[in-house]
Amino acid sequence: MVPPSAVAHGACGRRMRSGGGAMAAEAPLPPAARAPPGGAAGREAAAAPGGRAARAEGTEGLFVVLGAGLTAASHPLLYVKLLIQVGHEPLPPTVGRNVLGRRVLYLPGFFTYARHIVEVDGKRGLFRGLTPRLISSTLSTITRGSVKKAFPLEDMEHVSNKDDVKTSLRKVVKETSHEMMMQCVSRLVSHPLHVISMRCMVQFVGREVKYSGVFSAIGRIFKEEGILGFFVGLVPHVLGDVIFLWCCNLLAHFINTYAVDDNFSQASVIRSYTKFVMGIAVSMLTYPFLLVGDLMAVNNCGLRAGLPPYAPAFASWIHCWRYLSAQGQLFRGSSLLFRRAPVPASCFPID
Repeated sequence: MVPPSAVAHGACGRRMRSGGGAMAAEAPLPPAARAPPGGAAGREAAAAPGGRAARAEGTEGLFVVLGAGLTAASHPLLYVKLLIQVGHEPLPPTVGRNVLGRRVLYLPGFFTYARHIVEVDGKRGLFRGLTPRLISSTLSTITRGSVKKAFPLEDMEHVSNKDDVKTSLRKVVKETSHEMMMQCVSRLVSHPLHVISMRCMVQFVGREVKYSGVFSAIGRIFKEEGILGFFVGLVPHVLGDVIFLWCCNLLAHFINTYAVDDNFSQASVIRSYTKFVMGIAVSMLTYPFLLVGDLMAVNNCGLRAGLPPYAPAFASWIHCWRYLSAQGQLFRGSSLLFRRAPVPASCFPID
């Protein structure tokens, strides 16, 4: 079949030969002749691949920007959390009362702790270690997007009926496996910058300046600890991520399948919140992996926060886990508002 454009060029040539001259040769083709085959549908089909690629790049860029903004906004919270995790308590506890009216000792919460950091380092001190954390977050987002493009997940039909439990379970397993692969790869790529960020932040404890910049920190870690120094604490972080994904997705699936009836008018609404609620619950159970991973990232690296009396030099992350478990500190730093001191209030005088 001869394309319309070829027919148009042929007609133009005949007009030139029949006496149109140079003016006919220079006359622009009408829009219909310049259009690709198929009219408007053809134009959309011709522009579709480039348009999809541009939209994909724009979406990925938007995710990077939003992720960076969220990382910067939440950095003071993570900073205070890390200092509590390593056991740095610069402020004395205060006496308060619990819901039963009994006197208890409360350690400073997030706002009191953050105010102390501002008094020592100024407002900019709340963002110590932000640069490597931003780079780590950006690398994680880009890596997840790249892995998703390289290994796309085939679309599967939504299944929620109890009659299709096996099909639905296979769907959940397939999606979770794909998400686990993306998470593990992104964690592996971004972890070296995570280690640098952790060490920059805990320098507040001993007022050190050992890790003052990203490039100097990379050189120092490579010189003192080798390539493995960039991946200390990686194993507990990956284990925590994997356990979180599988527990959260499987629990949400079983609740939506067996506990939520399809005949219920608000079933779809309830199912949309199940995974979110399960994520909060499971994150508390996997918190010890996060704590151990962060402590291993700063342990025995030459900073005061990674040495006695804050912590012994751990031989492995399992050693760190057992040490915290023996002291009942596996959930240290999990709460930032109402923090109970591990000593009875009767040990302290009350004015």
